[in-house]
Amino acid sequence: MGNPNILMTRIDNRLVHGQVGVTWTNTLGANLLLVANDSAAQDPVQQNLMDMVVADGVQTRYFTLQKTIDIIAKAASHQKIFIVCKTPQDVLTLVKGGVPIKFVNVGNMHFSEGKKQIHKTVSVDDSDIAAFNELIALGIPCEVRRVPDESGEMIGDLLKRS
Repeated sequence: MGNPNILMTRIDNRLVHGQVGVTWTNTLGANLLLVANDSAAQDPVQQNLMDMVVADGVQTRYFTLQKTIDIIAKAASHQKIFIVCKTPQDVLTLVKGGVPIKFVNVGNMHFSEGKKQIHKTVSVDDSDIAAFNELIALGIPCEVRRVPDESGEMIGDLLKRS
């Protein structure tokens, strides 16, 4: 098995926008932005919109979760990979599929019916909480931090308080 150089994995329900495509990518020094999302992988229009907000010199890939699991080990060592997913459930799917994710950055999880807000930009329901708890149990820190220069807060602490 290859050992892909995954710099960070982010959960963001908007997937790629300016904060992700430029700010985080530059801060991390990533040169490959991998969007692991089943619907985006099939949607060229969405891909084009996201490509527009990605820093120059950064490649983008739009893979289904399964394709990500299948080929991540083939990544070249010079590829500095920043993975973006939409939900903690999707991240958990990748982890269970063998993607060596060591750290999860939580950006935006918008409020919707049946979710409770645990942070300015993060709302969760029971399924989200279960997925985060499983990631944490697997030893993968999950930290809410919208932008790099903000101090982060651990999801586990936020869940305990809510």
